[in-house]
Amino acid sequence: MESTADIPPNDWFMSPLGARVLREEAVLAMQALDNVFGFELLQVGAWGPDRPLLAGARTQHTTLLAPDLRPGVTLCAPLDSLPFRSDSIDAILLPHTLELVEDPYTVLREAERVLTGQGCLLICGFNPFSGWGARHVFSQYFGRPAFPPGTQRMLSERRLRDWVALLGFDVDAVRGYLGFLPLTGRGADPQPRRALTAGAYLLKARKRVPTLTLVKPRRRARQRVLVGAAEPTHKVRP
Repeated sequence: MESTADIPPNDWFMSPLGARVLREEAVLAMQALDNVFGFELLQVGAWGPDRPLLAGARTQHTTLLAPDLRPGVTLCAPLDSLPFRSDSIDAILLPHTLELVEDPYTVLREAERVLTGQGCLLICGFNPFSGWGARHVFSQYFGRPAFPPGTQRMLSERRLRDWVALLGFDVDAVRGYLGFLPLTGRGADPQPRRALTAGAYLLKARKRVPTLTLVKPRRRARQRVLVGAAEPTHKVRP
């Protein structure tokens, strides 16, 4: 479904702006994963050279899945058909993955399938109503290379909230980061920002566990047996 040619080249992350994005996201991912435990953390889609967003994982094992082989990738497979059983993964990280594919909802639905109940879902996305979004539209309108490289569309936080709710997730938190404009920053740590006024956001959600409603068996109504009363008699036996 997705084109491997649309994956952002690693050289963009070597630029001052790309390096800032990756630096802030690595810090945020470490903070968001601090209370995420279990056996398996799966990153769906490569973002940046090697595995910088998995450095803070607290799970026993981590896997980076991508459609093509590159440094840091441990498993190659289509993003819309994950090679895992349903309800088998403890946590999934989607670092701008939904913005790089043709059908983001299908990829998100596949992530929901393989997550366990109460499994954690982390999604990074650019704010389409920020300067980052404006520059992305500008690049599309004038036929220039996509910005950031490989981005097909940007999804608003509100739309993403609707999608995850529809798929049975509860949003734990949304953290805004990056400045409103795509400018190079100097700070090593991301500054807290409102998601609506930031250049990007990190959404953290939990998969709901379906509750079972016990239905009491219906008791059969007791059938009343009407016994006719004996008719009185006035005859006296001798």
